[in-house]
Amino acid sequence: MIQLTLIQLDNYGRFTELLGVDRESDLQILQSELYADLQRMFALRRGLVFYNRFDNMLAVSNGISVKEHEMILRSVTRRYPVSISMGIGSAETPYEAQVLATKVLQETGSAQSETRKAILAQKSNDNGGQEYVQIAHIDINGFTSKVTDRESAYQSTYLIYSSTSILMRMFGDKGALLFFNGGDNFIAVCNGLKKPDFKEIFDRFEISMNLRLKAGIGFGKNALDALSRANIGLSLIREKKVNDVIFLNEEEML
Repeated sequence: MIQLTLIQLDNYGRFTELLGVDRESDLQILQSELYADLQRMFALRRGLVFYNRFDNMLAVSNGISVKEHEMILRSVTRRYPVSISMGIGSAETPYEAQVLATKVLQETGSAQSETRKAILAQKSNDNGGQEYVQIAHIDINGFTSKVTDRESAYQSTYLIYSSTSILMRMFGDKGALLFFNGGDNFIAVCNGLKKPDFKEIFDRFEISMNLRLKAGIGFGKNALDALSRANIGLSLIREKKVNDVIFLNEEEML
């Protein structure tokens, strides 16, 4: 089982309109600061937040209780000019978990509702399975030498966004979630995926983009433990000690 938390700004569209036509830089600052603040609060509890669309963020929140979610929600409400609402969902796959988190929050009212404020809703699909997080840290081989050092900055970004779109679809088809993580790196929340799944996705991606991927995959009771192990795996690949896909407890995943 994996737990995902949807974080959604309340009535954000109306709030932005009240700020005047010269608002955009202030909104970008607000969004960035709120994301950084939420990242700190979830990370202190061994969770991990993805900025997603900034007005909608997703967090891997295994091990973070409802009470701790409430503390985070209240802290934001006290300190920001906008409030957030959260939906919590747990399921066997990350994709299903975020669907449940989304639905349970949608049932409390529209994101543009004037009455919905600082809501915390929860929905799980618990089959009694052991809770864990599986995360992959994915890197494009040689992107700096092949693209960054040769193409314009904008073209490099275009290729990254194209890669993100392709990988989001491929991982989503297998019940996983894929997020761009900066540079030429991605993080996949991928409970249940095995080595053949990664090899299939990576081969298909190489055909589409003429770029090769590598990934370290880690497991843990929470997001940060899993990602730490994934980072160790990716380092081993970069040091040429293993091939392009490694599970740290690989014997359990063959």
